[in-house]
Amino acid sequence: MSIKEWINTNESAKEMLERVLTERPFLLLPPLHRVPLRVGNVVEIVGPSPSAKTEILIQAAISCVLPKQWNGVHYGGLERLVMYIDLDCRFDILRLSQSLKLRIMETKRSSDQIDWSREEGLCKYKETKETIADFDEDLFLACMRRFLYVCCYNSFEFLSTLKTLHYQLQKESEAHGVAVHFLMIDSISAFYWIDRASTPLPLGFDKRKSLSLQTVAETVVQEIRKLLQMQPMLVLVTKATLFGDGSLTSNAKRTFRKWHSQDTSYLRTLQLDDQKYLHREYMPSVWQLFITHRILLRVSDEECANAESRSTPIYVSEWLLPSLSFVDKFMVKDAGISMVT
Repeated sequence: MSIKEWINTNESAKEMLERVLTERPFLLLPPLHRVPLRVGNVVEIVGPSPSAKTEILIQAAISCVLPKQWNGVHYGGLERLVMYIDLDCRFDILRLSQSLKLRIMETKRSSDQIDWSREEGLCKYKETKETIADFDEDLFLACMRRFLYVCCYNSFEFLSTLKTLHYQLQKESEAHGVAVHFLMIDSISAFYWIDRASTPLPLGFDKRKSLSLQTVAETVVQEIRKLLQMQPMLVLVTKATLFGDGSLTSNAKRTFRKWHSQDTSYLRTLQLDDQKYLHREYMPSVWQLFITHRILLRVSDEECANAESRSTPIYVSEWLLPSLSFVDKFMVKDAGISMVT
């Protein structure tokens, strides 16, 4: 290779700026809307179970897979791919599909032509025939194809997935004609106690490192960092919190964590003073230094009555990194997340 060939550029400054600007859209999704998040950021969503951590991932994924426009309707999505790595093995695909359908129907219904008439200062409307067909099956299938799902049952499978993820994402990007915008990991602490309790064993008789909690964390960070260099993405990671002194202090709480992931009323029966919703870091330092943003979630002791006279739990979010001086409250509805003022 000659010196001239070696110093030749792959792209001009204009092309580089156009690529960077198109690859770095803002994420304006409650409760993550307070901080401008861009590709390359690693956002850790921390909270007990349940605290709507997975729901935030689902709503972010829907905003990503939806197109900006479809058949004249403005959906405001990114029309990008989402890679969802499920380490808890509890992901509800039905919840994703139902929420996506509701988002499509509500957006189309609000954008359909409406005949307005004013009577006594009130705005009334008559829906046209087009509003009857609010659901677009082709749009739904196109969005679901952009959602990529992988389930891992231990750290070996998780590391293997990360090491081969670049090839898989490159293949999917070529097939769909769009890039991957989100890398979601739910939850990064799923194998923490298993890896911590395991005795480090040498992998063969060569000079390779033994598999332990520290080496797993180091390898995860290394593989994600290499992946971000080759395919810029926004990384959203969930992590469970530790209660009080770092352990669940009663059988009731352990039972709740295992069997009552959807029963928020059970959580509200516990005293807030006993739960101590303070962030207590327990992941290895190599992972802590890798995080660029962190938000803490919890269930509030407040409730909101809906139209069916059923109480809806209110969640509280607080930014720890960067540290913000205020908290947000939000609710999880069938169609998504809504802020509470």
